[in-house]
Amino acid sequence: MNDRGDTRERVADACRRLAAAGLVIGEAGNVSVRVGDEVAVTVAGARFDELTAEQVVVVDLEGRRLSGGLEPTSELALHLGVYRSFDASAVVHTHGPMATAVGLVVDELPCVHYYMLKLGGSVRVAPYSTWGTPELAGDVLAALDGRSAALMANHGAVTHAPSLDAAVDQALLLEWACALYWRAASMGMPRALDENQRSSVVAAALARMRTDPQLVSGETS
Repeated sequence: MNDRGDTRERVADACRRLAAAGLVIGEAGNVSVRVGDEVAVTVAGARFDELTAEQVVVVDLEGRRLSGGLEPTSELALHLGVYRSFDASAVVHTHGPMATAVGLVVDELPCVHYYMLKLGGSVRVAPYSTWGTPELAGDVLAALDGRSAALMANHGAVTHAPSLDAAVDQALLLEWACALYWRAASMGMPRALDENQRSSVVAAALARMRTDPQLVSGETS
């Protein structure tokens, strides 16, 4: 990690952004970024709304501390597990109220909107385990297989992405999708996109990207 100070500041900025969006409360949640063989991760007990670069430590992929004097988050094993298992450069764990609420009720959040394809489609709910345990990390990693987001029963949510900004955006998208599902479920059984409908969206997006690569991150319809 060439500039640990800059990386730690980016993590702190992301935490404050998540707090401003209402996806965390108090000390709930953790964020990390991987640069090469090093991981900058939030410390235990840090408040997201006022988190500073000094409350971000740097560890190696085995969890050994390289920089910073405070203890890393209790969910460090989960973050490191994501980096070992997936092509990710950032991990965001939040306790957003909608994501947490949906994870109290369903075993899987169905793909009710094509934007959820950015998360991999439907979002699995990892079974409940005590925070900071190997069981929790293992269950969440299993729920993330083939996905960039997972809900955690009676706990919160996790997203990962190739960049920190993208991982934060994924967390915001997941919270939006959970709110959408909750609102729809209050009126009846929400309709989920079937396999053909999801494939059609992917095909349309790919065709549009070939026509104009500048549209890759925009609206697909």
